[in-house]
Amino acid sequence: MTEFRSGFICFVGRPNTGKSTLTNALVGEKIAITSNRPQTTRHTIRGIVNRDDAQLILVDTPGLHRPRTLLGQRLNDLVRDTYAEVDLVGVCVPADEAIGPGDRWIVSQVRQMAPNTTVVGIVTKIDRVTSDKVAAQLVALAELLGPTSEVVPVSAKSGKQLDVLTDVLVGLMEPGPAFYPEGELTDEPEEVLMAEFIREAALEGVRDELPHSLAVVIEEIIPRDENADGDGPSMVDVHAILYVERDSQKGIVIGHRGSRLKEVGTVARGQIEKLLGTKVYLDLHVKVAKDWQRDPKQLGRMGF
Repeated sequence: MTEFRSGFICFVGRPNTGKSTLTNALVGEKIAITSNRPQTTRHTIRGIVNRDDAQLILVDTPGLHRPRTLLGQRLNDLVRDTYAEVDLVGVCVPADEAIGPGDRWIVSQVRQMAPNTTVVGIVTKIDRVTSDKVAAQLVALAELLGPTSEVVPVSAKSGKQLDVLTDVLVGLMEPGPAFYPEGELTDEPEEVLMAEFIREAALEGVRDELPHSLAVVIEEIIPRDENADGDGPSMVDVHAILYVERDSQKGIVIGHRGSRLKEVGTVARGQIEKLLGTKVYLDLHVKVAKDWQRDPKQLGRMGF
């Protein structure tokens, strides 16, 4: 009988290389938010892949980047701490973008901070290009990582090669116990996931100036009366505040006569109801917290 294997894995790469989408696809459920905006992920979120022969804990981190604010610096510190603690680092490079200085910098950071950690190359978004281009990218990534690293092509969107990638990752884990009960998909507190879902909905389709300036804090979660069958509350009231840095950004989030905020509420509520398994009343307010990304006190209050 094969020995049960387990371990912690971190996907790294430039912002927007498909790390969060890949995490969600491997876990089989949405636990990390995705967006076409760089630096969408702000917390290390753990996704759990359960198999009969293995358990993989995927640590989804913010994209490593050259920081311009105190928030950026703190996000980078978070990533560096993660590198040192995991069993394997997967370097993600999209199939439709040439390997550049940013990718090389990230690989050098990984090698420097976690010299003994196993590294695997992952070419993401292979559904976007021809097989010739995928092959060329695999060769380029293999050259960058060196002969000791395996390289796997994958499409999180279509599901192509996901099983192959999982097999490779499991094969590189040491024999070990299951760290989480079977069936658990994440160890992230529900409150953090709710805030992330609201932030994701607010980031959809807005201008470039907003991503880094938006933070969401859940103020209160109030369960209403129990259901008649006694299996939990009939509804949950969730009160959240969306913080931006300037009045002009507040206008963007709220939209004409509140239309944008209403849309954000509808999308986020659907995600939160799925998460909690109950009806949700979602109350959203937008506040300006001037230059919060550079203010240690405000950053602390927002959980960074």
